[in-house]
Amino acid sequence: MFKRLLPLALAAVVATTAGCGFQVGDVGTPLTNAPTMKPGPNTGAPNAGDPPPAPVQTAPPAPGAHFSDADVTKEIGDAVQVIDTYWSTHWSEFFTGSYTPPRVVGAYQADDPHRPSCGGQLAEAFNAYYCIPEDYIAWDFQLMREGYAQGDAWIYLVIAHEWAHAVQNRLQVNLVAEANELQADCLAGAVLWGAKNDGVLEWEEGDTTEIGTALSAFGDDYAWTDPTAHGDAIQRVTAFGQGRTEGVRGCLAQD
Repeated sequence: MFKRLLPLALAAVVATTAGCGFQVGDVGTPLTNAPTMKPGPNTGAPNAGDPPPAPVQTAPPAPGAHFSDADVTKEIGDAVQVIDTYWSTHWSEFFTGSYTPPRVVGAYQADDPHRPSCGGQLAEAFNAYYCIPEDYIAWDFQLMREGYAQGDAWIYLVIAHEWAHAVQNRLQVNLVAEANELQADCLAGAVLWGAKNDGVLEWEEGDTTEIGTALSAFGDDYAWTDPTAHGDAIQRVTAFGQGRTEGVRGCLAQD
């Protein structure tokens, strides 16, 4: 199970109210003055002289064990920090321009009449998404809670995938793959493994299995992850593995 190793100040607020239910991460028009690809290494390491990270245990109980909503919320906050830290640290190695994170609306309750909307459409149950016009990410808390019961890797994967869609929306069109959902899985693999290489995230025994199980579920089991749009289980696992081995550059479309 994942352990976050570097205690950091919150990079974004993770709310536990309101939500959304759109098709996960459709990619729209790139932002104005979008950055271009820039040569650089696939991954990086902490700067020389930085203090060693202080281990912080963030793993959930074993599957089936009791845990609280507060445990889930804390894990979500840790995942947001890890993913935002990776992109803010390494953005300039791959792209020109400044890194700007998406807004994190965070968790919502599917039955909340005041849950978030995107383009006038209220969030749906059991979903996670990136809202293009309003540049934010959000997720149904119940989706995260049920996934957390199987292992904390689920939460990291969902947030890394949606964050990847925000990154796609900041790039020039030629860098965004036509199979943008699989590219988001690839970028998620690059970020989580890159965070591991940075010493920010510890990849523990069982995490690979948890990731594979989650990707398989996303590819086969959920209505909002239609395989015709997101890829089947094998394609999604393969895309994540490509990001893990080849890094961010290996995920980018090439002219």
